[in-house]
Formats: sequence, structure tokens, C-alpha cells
Amino acid sequence: MLYYSNAKINLGLNIIEKRKDGFHNIETVFYPLSLQDAIEFVPSEMVSLTSSGIQLDCELEQNLIIKAYRLLQEDFDLPILKFHLHKIIPFGAGLGGGSANAASTLIELNKFYNLKLSESQLMRYASKLGSDCAFFIKNKSVFAEQKGDVFSELELDLSAYQILLIHPGFGVSTPEAYAGVCPRVAKVSVAKIAQRNVNSWKDNLRNDFEETVFQKYPILDEIKQKMYNNGAVYASMSGSGSSMFGIFENQAEDIDFGSFWSWKGQL
Repeated sequence: MLYYSNAKINLGLNIIEKRKDGFHNIETVFYPLSLQDAIEFVPSEMVSLTSSGIQLDCELEQNLIIKAYRLLQEDFDLPILKFHLHKIIPFGAGLGGGSANAASTLIELNKFYNLKLSESQLMRYASKLGSDCAFFIKNKSVFAEQKGDVFSELELDLSAYQILLIHPGFGVSTPEAYAGVCPRVAKVSVAKIAQRNVNSWKDNLRNDFEETVFQKYPILDEIKQKMYNNGAVYASMSGSGSSMFGIFENQAEDIDFGSFWSWKGQL
């Protein structure tokens, strides 16, 4: 069984406060991309995961595809499966690639083995695997609050725009991104700003992680400014980084970012 899982970007991200459980309350907008990984599963004598494309960086049982499979296996009589992942979406990039892998695995196992799980049930399973994982069950733009796991529908159509993604070849860990941030309640919510004209985002839609992450990795700020210098109407870091994206009204130009990974597509 062959299936696909797509990436997402964050449009704005406000870090509101630190919670008693050690996490942070945030607000952001998740928007799906057409950038995809490919995954396949077949019956096997032993649970395994092989890969191609970007090299995997974790043990078998720590991979979110296997975690999703094990989660369903606790409640259903699933056969022993071998998975193969062709990895295109970079790791540690703020694009939700691992979470998307897990969510799409839940969806496809539910379909293929006729588990009869509803969308809301799939979202409950997904929420056990990561804060943003349940987003990929519906895979539509949402306003995300609290730990980034409480969603409200948000009508946002960016299909007239193109996106350019750049990954600099290194990741930013979540603890690293949060180090030094100063939580605060924004005067205007991300959701309201995101629903304004895209041309107004540059001066109003911010990602709170950029301030501290850019200090440690100034190349990310350089990428952002280069996108603006080449016609982007909006440019930002996605999530806690390290991917940078630019949104363009017309076809994104072939901007030279050297050896950095890049991807262009329609939003």
C-alpha cells in the first residue's frame, strides 16, 4: 500500500505563556503544503522500516510511523508490517514532516484494514503522538492554540500564491528554539492578521522564535532578507525552524541559495 504525507508551514507564531506542565501556550496558523514524503507498507515476518531520500536519524521504535502503527496495534489486530519511507521533507525544519508521516499512517491503516475509525477518533489517536499531529488528519488551514494542539477552522485561500522553501542543512531543536524567548500576549491574534491581505503580513505577522534563533543562526535572517529583496510579499521562519519560506505573488524567481535544499510550489 503506497500513500503520501505532506508538509505544513506556520503563518505567524506567538509564544503567549509558559504552562505549569513545562510546555508553552502558543498561537499560530497551520497551512498545508503539497510537498510530500512517500510511504509504503507490506505484510512481513518482522516489523521494520527502511528508507530512501533523506537519511533517517532515529531508532525504529522512535520513528513516528512505527509509533502510529504500534498505537493502533494496541487496539486492533493488525498484521506484522514492513514500512518504507522515501523522505523528502527535511527533519527539524518546522515543516511537521514526522507528524504528517504518523497522521497519514493512521489514516491509511484505518482505510486498508477497515478499522472504521471516525475522523474525530483518528484525531484523538494522532494527538497522542505530537502536538501538531492531529492537524494532518483534516489537513486544512487552522488556527492552533494552547500547545498547538487545539484547532479552530480558518478559511484561508492562498492558492493564487507561490512558495519558496529553503532549508539550510541544519535543524533547530525545540528546547534550543525556546531558550531565551520572552512569552507575551500579542495585541492582535495571529488568526486575525492571517485573514488580512497578504501584503500586510510583512509588518504585522511575526514568528516569536525568529528573534532568538536568528541570533544563533544569522544565516536564517540573511535568507529571509534575500527573499524580500527578490520580490517576496512575505517571508518567515516556519515554526521553530530551521526552514525559511517566501510567499510570492508571481512565480518565485530562481534565487541562488547555493547548496541549500530548496522547493517551490503553489500554495
